[in-house]
Amino acid sequence: MSHVQRSALIDSTKGLACAAIVWHHLAFYGPMADLVRQDLPDLIGWLYEYARMAVQVFLVLGGFLAAASLAPQGHARFDDPWLRIARRFVRLVVPYAVALVLAILVQAAVRPWFNHDSVSADPSLWQLLAHALLLQGVLGEESLSAGVWYVAIDFQLFALTTLLLAGASMAAAALRARWGSRRLARYWPWAITGVQALVVVGVAASLLGFNLDAQWDNWAVYFFGAYGLGMLAFWAVQSPRTLGAWGWALLMVALVLAALVLQWRGRVALAGATALALVISMRLPALMRWQGWKPLNRLGQMSYSVFLVHFAVCLTVNAVESHFWPQSIFAAELGMVLAFVLSVAAGHVLYQRVERHTPTWQAALRWQAGLVGTGLLTTAVLAGMH
Repeated sequence: MSHVQRSALIDSTKGLACAAIVWHHLAFYGPMADLVRQDLPDLIGWLYEYARMAVQVFLVLGGFLAAASLAPQGHARFDDPWLRIARRFVRLVVPYAVALVLAILVQAAVRPWFNHDSVSADPSLWQLLAHALLLQGVLGEESLSAGVWYVAIDFQLFALTTLLLAGASMAAAALRARWGSRRLARYWPWAITGVQALVVVGVAASLLGFNLDAQWDNWAVYFFGAYGLGMLAFWAVQSPRTLGAWGWALLMVALVLAALVLQWRGRVALAGATALALVISMRLPALMRWQGWKPLNRLGQMSYSVFLVHFAVCLTVNAVESHFWPQSIFAAELGMVLAFVLSVAAGHVLYQRVERHTPTWQAALRWQAGLVGTGLLTTAVLAGMH
């Protein structure tokens, strides 16, 4: 499914969502946004309130690409789910740890002279270990950087999906062995596979249950509705018949409408619209041949690295701007633009030097140890200075 994974449409969508998230955090964190709000209140208000919903786009795209990789035909395409999960963990955690080391160093550098809520307190050993294992949200630890909760959720979603697909495939294999394929087909005559049916049930459980209760928002089940809609969108795109694609699309519409009737949630509406837009656009040959805009495609390809590193960059620019030009609205506006440009540049470096290379367990362990060691060292140094 490399043609799906490298689609210009998907890369461009990722690029737009990445830009929205960076600008949301610029509007959310730091004193620059407070100054710019005086001049552009509607823009800052929109970025503060709505740009964060771009996370739903990433969730849908994550599910779409997970289906392409794990079960393109509706059956699990792997033998060892634990190996798949381990590889995903390593791939996520190496650039993540690099970015967190940078965030810790930046916060330690600005903490003595930049007194702002966006700067975290000195990290504890338990907090550092929780981040290294992607458990900070589950364990209730304060995040060391903006948006790192999403990395933990992404890993949970991938692990949950992999185990669900593996379990469903094993159950189907056992039933075929016991009943035989022809006899089993009489009891399961539908075009949808058992794996796909299980995903549909998971989407319904999330949208109609778990997603209604914010106490679940540190767990994958809260977000599986959007992620699973992305998986259903992929199977709709891959359907060999137009009627089959419409069947999937109508099922997605029914699930989303049921969720919105139960309780209106803008994030669910956006996830549903994104999934349907994928189905429509990726079944149109003209859009599939579309090459996109290269800078936006590139931003989409390195969106994970930009997402990881932008907080440290934005915090640095906020600290410098507020120190030298604390009352200048013009300087704050320039600072926000500069922070975005530098975030993309830093993300490009992280992508080229770290993310695009296949990581190893040794590299993951080194960077996790570096994350914990850097956090403890900066805490000790700052404590010694006081």
